[in-house]
Amino acid sequence: MALAGLVSNTAQAEDIAVLTPYISSVATNEIVETFKKDAAGKGWNVNVVDTRGDLQQLASRVEDVTNAGVKAIVLVSVDPKQIADQVAAAAAKKIPVFALDGALAPGVTASIATDNFALGTILSDKLFKQLGGKGNIVKFFYSAHPGVHQRELALDKALAANPGIKVIAEHYVKVPGPIDDSRLAMETFIRQHGTKIDGVWAAWDEPAIGALLAQQSDAPDSRMVIAGIDGNPQAVDLIKQCTDLIATVRQDFPGIAHGAVTEIANVLEGKPVSRPEIQVEAKVVDRASLGVTCPQ
Repeated sequence: MALAGLVSNTAQAEDIAVLTPYISSVATNEIVETFKKDAAGKGWNVNVVDTRGDLQQLASRVEDVTNAGVKAIVLVSVDPKQIADQVAAAAAKKIPVFALDGALAPGVTASIATDNFALGTILSDKLFKQLGGKGNIVKFFYSAHPGVHQRELALDKALAANPGIKVIAEHYVKVPGPIDDSRLAMETFIRQHGTKIDGVWAAWDEPAIGALLAQQSDAPDSRMVIAGIDGNPQAVDLIKQCTDLIATVRQDFPGIAHGAVTEIANVLEGKPVSRPEIQVEAKVVDRASLGVTCPQ
């Protein structure tokens, strides 16, 4: 297992390890690429490790970079509690650990993320309002990610307050490959429920896109209200095209990366983080915000 990328070629450069199981995710990739760009401006050596959905391998690679003596560890789109022993080992060696698009946990120096419960609330409110407060929806979720699970909890609260909305089918999305997995699941739901499906609540944009693709191929004459979270460029394009994907909630992924670089720089200079839990803003992206008018 090569760790050559973690060895500095210059005395001044700091070695930073960025690890994630989900680099194939558009959102995660945007965070990582923005972080790399900002880190390059600081003169840091950044080594990115992607374990392709394998949390066991992630734990092993965190051990590797800890033993290599990196100056900081950055975990992206992962729950640090799932690798608690490895995070604790890094903290014991005085290596700061930062969670981006994840959650605060023991041993984590700072978490930089969006308020995911708020994201789930915004998504649910938008979808329910579009449905007029009543209808049958399909739910696509992924509880393994702490932030995505918070969105699911927000949906539960919104459903309790809106008895006219019923979840008639739900699917735990497989990652990697969420678009194809969600498309296949939605095809099954369309066969089972047909025109009884009024809307789709997708915990992030890739499942929303998969559901839309299934609807376009298997039920092109049906009308559904589909919404997701992240502001994925493909999702935004589909909203502009006046498809049944009507909205997404855009997270400030560059802001998460910018904030992380600022906090890491402070820690490397011996300063404390501004606060352990840092949250960035989100906004709804729909046809109104995009200035798009669709034919009736």
